[in-house]
Amino acid sequence: MSVDPILSLRGAEMRFSQNIDLAGRIANLFGADLRKSEVHAVAGVDLEVLPGEVIGIVGESGCGKSTLGRIIAGILRPSGGEVSYRGKTVASMAESERRAYELGVQMIFQDPYASLNPRMRVEDIIGEAPVVHRIIPAREKKAYVAQLMSQVGLDPAYAQRYPHQFSGGQRQRIGIARALALKPRVIVCDEAVAALDVSIQAQVLNLFAHLRRELDLTYLFISHNLGVVGHISDRVAIMYLGRIVEIAGTEQIFKGANHPYTQALLKELPTLNAQRRSFQPIKGELPSPLAPPPGCTFHPRCPRAMERCRQERPLLRMIAPGHVSACHLNDT
Repeated sequence: MSVDPILSLRGAEMRFSQNIDLAGRIANLFGADLRKSEVHAVAGVDLEVLPGEVIGIVGESGCGKSTLGRIIAGILRPSGGEVSYRGKTVASMAESERRAYELGVQMIFQDPYASLNPRMRVEDIIGEAPVVHRIIPAREKKAYVAQLMSQVGLDPAYAQRYPHQFSGGQRQRIGIARALALKPRVIVCDEAVAALDVSIQAQVLNLFAHLRRELDLTYLFISHNLGVVGHISDRVAIMYLGRIVEIAGTEQIFKGANHPYTQALLKELPTLNAQRRSFQPIKGELPSPLAPPPGCTFHPRCPRAMERCRQERPLLRMIAPGHVSACHLNDT
């Protein structure tokens, strides 16, 4: 029996434009030839997320994964394409449906300190939104916050403290409790453990896994670390310069990655193997999204690039059940 996706994206795009300022227009009068700049941060992403699953979104810094997360969470309105929640496009939703979407998809941010208001006590940080949105009456806020703090592993006695009085791991738990306060179905985790110590990362990842089982949550877990994503994800989507280049089950990605970029990311993972191995980082730098390379955007750094890669952009195609990849090598 097929299961309908809880979230889906069709051709989602996000462009950031900067017009020429007054100084630039004056410079153009003298022949400077300055033009409007445009960054294509997300360049046509198709993705379906099933209820209860965890999808890891992986890529280097600047590939557009955080922007994609903000589109999914409704923080950014896409420049093109569409986002659907429970089978209905967000753009066509009535006010009540739009409110259900905005409450149903929450986000946990990378920096657990910058994302918390330093002037608010934890009780208000966690409890303000559910009161405003009438999920609970104001008189029940204290008990509701205490229950959420216990759920994420914090002592409810600390509810009157400020964010600066907590450690980094505790602050991230506050951010998790704030997201859970609105009873979401989908949580977008944007590098949610990147700023934490390794031992604390493991604790928070285990907390995510526990909450998923307890509350039947769906996660989009954004990270630059394939090792972290492999610990929690059911499927992994690899992003490069605004596009998804490969999607497959986590085990398939680790055992039989198809795209050269995915293979290169896997080679950079540290291992516990005591044998000596040669470390080969991905050559070159991530190209500027202001002027992406023609054809396959990975071809300037790909050791297996051919002439076709420089001229024609490969499309995502299925190479095995549940495994899609965008590489011309699949045609040879």
